[in-house]
Amino acid sequence: MTTGEIKALDAANVMQTYARFDAAIDHGCGSTLYSPEGKEFIDFTSGIGVNSLGYGNAGWADAVYAQARKLQHISNLYYSEPYAKLAAKLVERTGMADVFFANSGAESNEGAIKLARKYSFDKYGKGRSDIVTLRQSFHGRTVTTLAATGQDVFHNYFFPFTEGFSFAVANDFESVKNACTAGTCAVMFELIQGEGGVLPLDREFVRQVAEFCAEKDMLLIVDEVQTGVGRTGTLFAFQQYGIKPDVVTFAKGIAGGLPFGGFMASEKCRSVLNAGTHATTFGGNPVCAAAAYEVLSQIDDKLLEGVAEKGRYIKGEVMSWGLPCVAGVRGLGLMLGIALKGIVPKDTAQKCVERGLLILTAGSDALRLLPPLVITYEEIDKGLTILKSVLSQA
Repeated sequence: MTTGEIKALDAANVMQTYARFDAAIDHGCGSTLYSPEGKEFIDFTSGIGVNSLGYGNAGWADAVYAQARKLQHISNLYYSEPYAKLAAKLVERTGMADVFFANSGAESNEGAIKLARKYSFDKYGKGRSDIVTLRQSFHGRTVTTLAATGQDVFHNYFFPFTEGFSFAVANDFESVKNACTAGTCAVMFELIQGEGGVLPLDREFVRQVAEFCAEKDMLLIVDEVQTGVGRTGTLFAFQQYGIKPDVVTFAKGIAGGLPFGGFMASEKCRSVLNAGTHATTFGGNPVCAAAAYEVLSQIDDKLLEGVAEKGRYIKGEVMSWGLPCVAGVRGLGLMLGIALKGIVPKDTAQKCVERGLLILTAGSDALRLLPPLVITYEEIDKGLTILKSVLSQA
């Protein structure tokens, strides 16, 4: 099909819930994508942080194929090897105690919220179920995770939202303390607020909150749906912050392009969710678990060092341009936000698409870069050349 035919089919049959960019993608290799007509795009998005190993990765494709030929689904009423091996690898590489597998970031965060509330209920009884999150946060699009999201723009239409959430200011410890009450069971945050603008949390702030949570026996939930699985230069971002969360959620890049997610619990709360208290039909799906195991196998120390180096390289290149519309570059590894002055990020992103670069936006002022972790320097330079050309004409 041509791009025009795909767009017409979409318009006629698909709910128009997405403001799509004017591009159709047919196939890809590495970090380069192609339209049905063969137009080339450098990918600085990896499907919003999902395609961690890029496109056409032979090891990943072989793992998916082999498992699909063997067993595609069996449900969690029975044991199977792929999810068990994957859980063991995650526990080994993170120091967490155990894992629950889900299908998406929102579902993973919902599960973490349930775990925190049950932990408190089991220990203190009713009335201690509130959770504090941060302004500018984003935790998902279900009714509960929208309620947990600290952006007013999402708090509309779908009333009534789930109760029990309050918001504090990022990097303001006193704000977090003041938001917590005798009814608070957990604090939940992203270490880099992705949708909010690629806004990293200060290390000292994170340390203070972690100590405060431990002191008050409130769980610390770290949402690593976007920052996890090598995105920031370590397997999980919390490993750069010197903390041990009670719960860590993940999704996006874990299965390299297949829908998969979950959350890990520390020893303190590994047994909170017992039989019958939480479940999902597709969680731990054998094909997705096999894909995720291959992703983790390829994300070794050398690849993680490369992610950190590439992030520093991109920051240096962008700042070296000296463009008046660039206010700065923030983030870690290959999760970067280019803060803009005087121009609209969405318009800039569309111009990039027209010239062959896929790029994201974040918050009200930033372009967001989430390229595949395996992107080459040649692909980085091609993408940056397009970006510089667009920004130079802003």
